Amino acid sequence: MQWSGEGLIIGVRRHGESSVIAEVMIEGRGRQLGLVRGGRSSRMSATLQPGNTVAVTWRARLEEHLGNFTIELIKGRAAELIEDRLRLYATQLLCDHLRLLPERDPHDRLLAMVLHVLDDVPRRDLALWAARFELILLDEMGFGLDLSHCASTGVTERLTHVSPRTGRAVSHAAAQPYLDRLLRLPKCYFGEISSADDLRDAFALTGHFLDMHVWAMRQIDPPAMREAFIVSAVAAALAEEGG
Repeated sequence: MQWSGEGLIIGVRRHGESSVIAEVMIEGRGRQLGLVRGGRSSRMSATLQPGNTVAVTWRARLEEHLGNFTIELIKGRAAELIEDRLRLYATQLLCDHLRLLPERDPHDRLLAMVLHVLDDVPRRDLALWAARFELILLDEMGFGLDLSHCASTGVTERLTHVSPRTGRAVSHAAAQPYLDRLLRLPKCYFGEISSADDLRDAFALTGHFLDMHVWAMRQIDPPAMREAFIVSAVAAALAEEGG
């Protein structure tokens, strides 16, 4: 069996003396794994960096086999990422999130969002897009939050909090008796300009539900890069507010 496509490198792990197993996110095919022989060579190591776009050919005797990848670089982003720590952190975080998805299950909306962040989103908006990505990731994995109306009263205005148990929005009035039990709903989800506090609220919200439904359930830790990205993003937002 054989197929070819264009994909995004999202992860690599060593396999044997000189090979690696590469994870590539491909439109219409989802997260695909394949063996890259000689993948630890200097030439291939440069190609197999998370965030690079590559041409991929997969071959295997049977569809359920791991298969072999032949990979050629289409667009390398490593040099520009190394020069910008915040963008590097964002890239690694989003690639780590894509690795949570089931193998061979298409999630083209998430892939398109990551490519947009890599190539088009200004530096000042990286954290906002990353937080929104986590929100959509929850939805794509079947754990979407309902932020359309108040779970208690049904109103659609002045939604300020979220129930940490149900993931449903709560209005300002209905939230008052339970403020110490609720998560704050960030304004940036409704198109308003984000502040440092708003970004903290956004990542606290998605982090809570990712832990509840994904990390804790799978007994895995959050991505190592997540906290570093949040700290850097909040610091950048504070600097912009102060400037």
